Amino acid sequence: MHTSTVRTLLVRGMIAGVVAGLLAFALAYVVGEPSIDSSIALEESQSAPAHEHGDAAPAPAEQSADEPAEEEEELVTRPVQSTFGLATGVLVYGVALGGIASLAFALCLGRVGRLRPRATAALVAGAAFTTVYLVPFLKYPATPPAVGNPDTIGKRTTLFFLMIVFSVLIAVVAVIAGRRLAPKLGNWNATVAAGGGYVVVMAVACLLLPANTDAVKETFPAALLWEFRLASLAVQAVLWTAFGLIFGALAERVLRPADAQLTGQDPEALTGASAARTG
Repeated sequence: MHTSTVRTLLVRGMIAGVVAGLLAFALAYVVGEPSIDSSIALEESQSAPAHEHGDAAPAPAEQSADEPAEEEEELVTRPVQSTFGLATGVLVYGVALGGIASLAFALCLGRVGRLRPRATAALVAGAAFTTVYLVPFLKYPATPPAVGNPDTIGKRTTLFFLMIVFSVLIAVVAVIAGRRLAPKLGNWNATVAAGGGYVVVMAVACLLLPANTDAVKETFPAALLWEFRLASLAVQAVLWTAFGLIFGALAERVLRPADAQLTGQDPEALTGASAARTG
């Protein structure tokens, strides 16, 4: 595939990531932010009685009676976090993953069967959603803010990203193994064998890696936790589904042979042939 074509696909992927990010932001604001607000309010209500009914702490010796106690100022208010902050984070996330996924699309086009660009984009988006989010989510699901032990947040973050890296690496190995088994077993059997191997390896990894036992407090309502996790999963599903559909349409316009409109030949067949040549 020519460098100019890859560059064009990269730009289209980032554009698709922006649009998909806007849709994900809308869903996150509607279904995700209420559960976050509820969890923050719950945390504040549980910590308030300790300050109201507890004994007043003695003033430090070095602090004079006339000197006012210093209070921590909130750098970013909650309304800003739930609007501009959320939008910025989701859009940057969408653009970055859109660019990476478009490069993966360029690498896979013509190498995973004679699929049209739309089908290849859908395949790449589905695989990315599964390996980058869904499988790590099953082991280390998302948790609302202010409900876990702050002393272990670094450990929990490290384990989550380790799960992502391991999932992606095993998925790449499964794809390579499937391609090598295809001449012997056929495309379908090789795909099933490679997919089954990925599932088995990741299941073993989930059993061996430590669990986040202190990620959520025992007193936190299970219904609110379930609502937050469903919202997080839905936002990611919408992001990747929208990206696959939008980028597939944009990529097909880029890769459609110009002579398909001139000669009246079947664009699908010509697109498949072009993918095989450029691949």
